[in-house]
Amino acid sequence: MAKNRVTLKDVAQRAGVSYQTVSKLINRQIRLAEETEQRIWQAIQDLGYTPHYNARSLRAQRSFTIGYSWPPSPPDETNPILDQFLQSMFVAAEARGYYLLMFPYHYEVEKQIAAYADLIDAGRVDGFILSSVEYDDPRIRYLQERNFPFVAFGRSNPEWVFPCIDVDGGQGLYEVTQHLIALGHHRIAVLAWPRESRVGNNRLEGYFKAMAEAAIPIDENLILRGEGKLDFGYRATQQLLSLSLTQRPTAIVALNDYMAIGAMQAAQEQGMRIGEDLAISGFDDIPLARYLTPPLTSIRQPIWEIGQHVIQRLIDIIENGQIPEPQCLLVPPTLIVRASTDPKVKASPFSRTATQKEVISR
Repeated sequence: MAKNRVTLKDVAQRAGVSYQTVSKLINRQIRLAEETEQRIWQAIQDLGYTPHYNARSLRAQRSFTIGYSWPPSPPDETNPILDQFLQSMFVAAEARGYYLLMFPYHYEVEKQIAAYADLIDAGRVDGFILSSVEYDDPRIRYLQERNFPFVAFGRSNPEWVFPCIDVDGGQGLYEVTQHLIALGHHRIAVLAWPRESRVGNNRLEGYFKAMAEAAIPIDENLILRGEGKLDFGYRATQQLLSLSLTQRPTAIVALNDYMAIGAMQAAQEQGMRIGEDLAISGFDDIPLARYLTPPLTSIRQPIWEIGQHVIQRLIDIIENGQIPEPQCLLVPPTLIVRASTDPKVKASPFSRTATQKEVISR
């Protein structure tokens, strides 16, 4: 025999309120006394009540679903930052009664926009989270033209205004470059991304600022650009170390940890001691960073907090129809100093030295 479905009236009877009150609370159309709300939620939990999805969607004229698509990682590389971002969004969406709908990412602009249009026109989603945002991003322009809710993890053109949250990568590079200068380094190389990379350019601004403040001239031969992969970090470092002793860098700043790991391997193959003969830093602070030999200095992004916040912002826009201020929230990262730049730091994977607290404004 099938178990009878628990209804709103069953919950209302258990909680001692009307079923209309239960319905309005679940759909966030009413605020009640704290004790009453707790009693209703406890009744929901005790009875195992779950709202009927189709009926709920029809009443609210929403799908309670958020769309998200991202560029795929190479088959031979993991993406722990993406994993953490996804898990955080799943948790935040579920807490507000929403689900995430993943859909394929297309590099061709026409196919990319068609995917968004199909989901909007079919009423499958109530809004979108965007990431991997670049200059002149066509998704942003299209969603603005459709007046459809979205929040981006990342900025685009400086003059564009839209709801977004971004990590202040420039601040991160500024702090790590200052850190290296304070240790006595003047010839500091950068493993950067291609010139068209919006994120890469934002991060490089911090390097240029720190070098200018220290009155250290920029040597363009020490700025190498390529894809943010292990092999590029390895090959670029080999190129840097082939320079004469007066030209080669004493420190390398990489725009992500994978390039930094490749750089460490190239330097160690030449018998160099990382942190002593050559300082190397990364960006992202992936879990592997603290277990390297030596542990890698890196810049940590508060990814979990950002995942929570983009979902909260988007749902507020969907439900209230208003974009919160500031429209674009810039979040500071945290510099984690380890032995790859400062050998005096205790080389334990379970300890860390941070120059600042992780903060996200709410």
